[in-house]
Amino acid sequence: MRALSKLLLILLCLSLFAVPCSAIGLSAKAGILMDVNSGEVLYGKNIHQRLPIASLTKIMTALLAAESGKLDDIVTVHPGATKVEPSAIWFVPGEKISLSDLVYGLMLRSGNDAALAIAYYLAESVDSFSEMMNAKAVELGAHNTKFRNPHGLSNQNHFSTAYDLALITRAALLNPFVHQVVAVKRYESPWEGHNQPRVWHNKNRLLQLMSAADGVKTGWTQAAGHCLASSATKGGWQLLGIVLDSPDHYGENRALLEWGFKNFHRVDLVTSGVFQGYVPVKDGKPSSVGAVTAGELKWVAKNDENLDVGFELFMPLELGLPVSKGQFVGQLTVRIGGKEVARIPLMTDQASTDKSWLRKLLRGGINYIRFVHGSLQTLV
Repeated sequence: MRALSKLLLILLCLSLFAVPCSAIGLSAKAGILMDVNSGEVLYGKNIHQRLPIASLTKIMTALLAAESGKLDDIVTVHPGATKVEPSAIWFVPGEKISLSDLVYGLMLRSGNDAALAIAYYLAESVDSFSEMMNAKAVELGAHNTKFRNPHGLSNQNHFSTAYDLALITRAALLNPFVHQVVAVKRYESPWEGHNQPRVWHNKNRLLQLMSAADGVKTGWTQAAGHCLASSATKGGWQLLGIVLDSPDHYGENRALLEWGFKNFHRVDLVTSGVFQGYVPVKDGKPSSVGAVTAGELKWVAKNDENLDVGFELFMPLELGLPVSKGQFVGQLTVRIGGKEVARIPLMTDQASTDKSWLRKLLRGGINYIRFVHGSLQTLV
């Protein structure tokens, strides 16, 4: 089922539904509004323009840390991590702190030293970690992004776009740990050698300005201007917004998110576990099994829009034995306006065994002989 879940949604052509920038009076150099669940772009302005991104870089750093499988590890802060300008946590060389707490310091206080400590721990050098960041960007489809460091301090060869940052931010929000971190307003971290913990308050003031806000990251350098990646959730529906080089990064992000909730609504296109048809099983008992959807698809539509939705089933004419419950058995392709947007896997709703006891006995004997033969070859 884990492998099957990775096939749950293969989303295509998501930017084709973006609202033109004239729909909102955005003053930022670039901006985007995206539905987190589907990746659908609801609004865009200069979304593919390469720009400096300041500390929004740290979203990728946090994602790599979260996906490393080492969040419980105790990190010894590398001396090189303490030789960086603020923002900083003010670590000292050799200080010990968990990797998970480094992520909190990274995302709440925008600690450049936390970013470097993560990079040195996971990749031993800034250059190697930057290569990891770039590889992950390509994996996510962020092809107009280039990282040169884990913190976002100015470098002419370090850039991204509003669209690419939305892809990266979406991946971060879909990670349970990062999602938890970016929504926290205040965090206490154990402080080695001190009786009291470090107390970190989230720099993202949108968490105070908008009740539905639950992320993500602030950023500023002289080259990048004020940048903000934000998210908000209403009724289980999460949107994310990005503004780059904005004269009012909090106001414009809030306006983007509220505009999205006001002018769009979610549509349940596919529900998990819904029967789609029967597939015959040759010599099976039962003689056919049901094919059901293995996932769901929620789409976003403008309030005055009637979606032109089409579905196409792909299932085999017949299955051979044995058939297990939950076996992949086809897919449901979803199209909107004639364009393919998702492929939902189908799985069997029950098992099917050989209806002939003789064939079943023979098959068991053949499988046993194969097992014994394989074991003997291994011994030889």
